[in-house]
Amino acid sequence: MKKFLLASAATLVATSAFAQDDTVKLGIILGYTGPLESLAPGMESGAKLAIAEVNESGALLGGTTVEAVTGDSTCVDAAAATAAAERLVTGDGVVGIMGADCSGVTGAILSNVAVPNGVVVISPSATSPGLTAAEDNGLFFRTAPSDARQGQIISDILMEKGIETVAVTYTNNDYGKGLADAFQSAYEEAGGTVTISAAHEDGKADYSAEVGALAAAGGDRLVVAGYVDQGGSGIVRAALDSGAFDTFHFPDGMIAQALVDNFGSEIDGSSGDNPGTDSEGAKLYQDMATEEGYDGTSAFSAESYDAAALMMLAMQAAGSTDPAAWKESVMDVANAPGEQILPGELEKALQILQEGGDVDYVGASAVELIEPGESAGNYRVVGFENGEMVVEGYR
Repeated sequence: MKKFLLASAATLVATSAFAQDDTVKLGIILGYTGPLESLAPGMESGAKLAIAEVNESGALLGGTTVEAVTGDSTCVDAAAATAAAERLVTGDGVVGIMGADCSGVTGAILSNVAVPNGVVVISPSATSPGLTAAEDNGLFFRTAPSDARQGQIISDILMEKGIETVAVTYTNNDYGKGLADAFQSAYEEAGGTVTISAAHEDGKADYSAEVGALAAAGGDRLVVAGYVDQGGSGIVRAALDSGAFDTFHFPDGMIAQALVDNFGSEIDGSSGDNPGTDSEGAKLYQDMATEEGYDGTSAFSAESYDAAALMMLAMQAAGSTDPAAWKESVMDVANAPGEQILPGELEKALQILQEGGDVDYVGASAVELIEPGESAGNYRVVGFENGEMVVEGYR
């Protein structure tokens, strides 16, 4: 008992010390280079908007200021992502990481850096189902839903459109393989037929061989579970040029303005999806983003705002910037009971928590976290008409 009391006292002293810091650093690790680099600016802007909102309020832990420190995950190079995280944690002293973006590098950061150093990671876009079972010591959360759900969403979209046979190509990593498998399972259970499910490598100049195999298998549509700034677009270009496919389904890694810029009306009649909602919070966030000069509808931007916001609210709820303490509060501030909190209301949330009240953070993406700390998930369904991407609905 004596040892327990001494340990408890030490913990309280440490927690108090963290709470009294004038500045706390949060890491933002995204693929500023690599196959999703076109999405990184909107995601960074979302996280930094939440940080600016909290700093302007002066209400975090008696006036603690949050400083953002960025690192490049590259999206695909686990060694580079690990090095970036190591620098942020051991060099800059961040107490949390908003990121990473892609699933493989997120897993590498989690196992190699975050868990050994006890740092919380909240990813806005790492969607591999494999991360659900990762050994994380309660340090990993995500505001984008698992691809186990996206696979079902894609199946529903295609079956409702009467598309009963598809070919599938996926980027050869955790994200691509996990999504392709989840989709195929759901689609075949619904009565659809996957004629082929084949991996492709990013960074190639010529995808004619891959498209040749896909064309030989056939299908009413080609599902491209790839990256818009890399092999995914290469596959689409080769498919269009050869006449192998003229309509596609684009999951979240392909949904960006770059897709429309690359192909315009060539992909008219295609479909796609990415995490998103038409909630009140989403509309508020989009208005806030417009005022700041960026596109709040950009994929995973809203989820990035929410990831950063959850970190800071959890600190306030725990009364500490020590991740060992505030990791226990993330699920509490993200879910009921409590007063619902929308974008632009972080100061109100901080005040409620300071006074000992409860908040239910809804945020920009209608956040609802389920065990073991991931989003229940909402999706935006898009189509392509007259060279433009149009929203068809939400699920």
